[in-house]
Amino acid sequence: MRILHIFAIALGSTLVACTTVPENLPFEVQSVSASVETDIMPGTGDRADDPAIWVNSANPEASLILGTDKSNGLYVYALDGSTKQFLDVGAVNNVDLRDTLGVASNDEVGALSWFAIDADSAEVSHLGDTPVDMVEPYGACLGMIAGKPVAGVTYKDGTVQLWTATISEDGSVSSGLDRTLKLPTQLEGCVFDDEYQRLFIGEEAAGIWVLDLSDPASEPAIVDTIAAGNGLVADVEGLSLWKAEDGSGYLVASAQEADRYVVYDRLPPHAPRGIFSIVESTDGTIDAVSHTDGLDVVSAALPGYPRGLLVVQDDTNGGLSRGQNFKLVDWATIETALGLTE
Repeated sequence: MRILHIFAIALGSTLVACTTVPENLPFEVQSVSASVETDIMPGTGDRADDPAIWVNSANPEASLILGTDKSNGLYVYALDGSTKQFLDVGAVNNVDLRDTLGVASNDEVGALSWFAIDADSAEVSHLGDTPVDMVEPYGACLGMIAGKPVAGVTYKDGTVQLWTATISEDGSVSSGLDRTLKLPTQLEGCVFDDEYQRLFIGEEAAGIWVLDLSDPASEPAIVDTIAAGNGLVADVEGLSLWKAEDGSGYLVASAQEADRYVVYDRLPPHAPRGIFSIVESTDGTIDAVSHTDGLDVVSAALPGYPRGLLVVQDDTNGGLSRGQNFKLVDWATIETALGLTE
């Protein structure tokens, strides 16, 4: 059980004290710490939003983290958190990767911005932008569905679009709209499960949906709701998948207003498996994480992260005056905290 804040309200000249409100959760909220944090994103205000992890299979130490600056462009970080590149591509909000291809939602130009990673040099380049047909593309995710790269784009009015990309021999990208569907209210986070042809979508004020992409006539089904009491709260933000070799795994969701994360089974019925928060490191060198927007997780073994890596956006980074950044968490610590290895 987690106890929410005691609060009071003023009615005229009378102060009325309200009792504590218990939050009945199915799991204790477990605590883990980040092991690394990225450089602070330059500038003030709400800038950092969504990360994506690129695993360099040939040289894991040269793996990268891409992070959006929704006022300016795309940052590229090394695994030690240092800044390697900045791409001045405009107001990109969400970013995702499949192999060496990346996509980001770009509100400044009303388009999907496409990126490529050179596997030899680990350099990121901007391939160009393909316009979308609605105002303010908000969330974005990328999958390989039936052998083709498909971008999911979400909007504040509840619209979801699926765009299939085609990459030309000269490296340019074009995309065509394949499907549009509508959910009730504002969306942002999404993640494809390529192997099972599913798309998970976060409805910020309501919950998580899943869409079966193998059936063109399918409709979104509920995974979890805020009202269900499994630990999810508004805003439902970043979504990502930790994938096991046997086809199982976990869906991780940011429950932003509670500064925590809820973990679900990757496979239906997507049962909740635990809740965790990211607290200050034991030596005090890395602050706690609050109000996470985007996140990404991989199960690939990386230096220092033998069971995979979770990267999350930190909204306040120990104080708003310090600016925002991204935190790196060893997935093994989450597995242990939630008992996922049992």
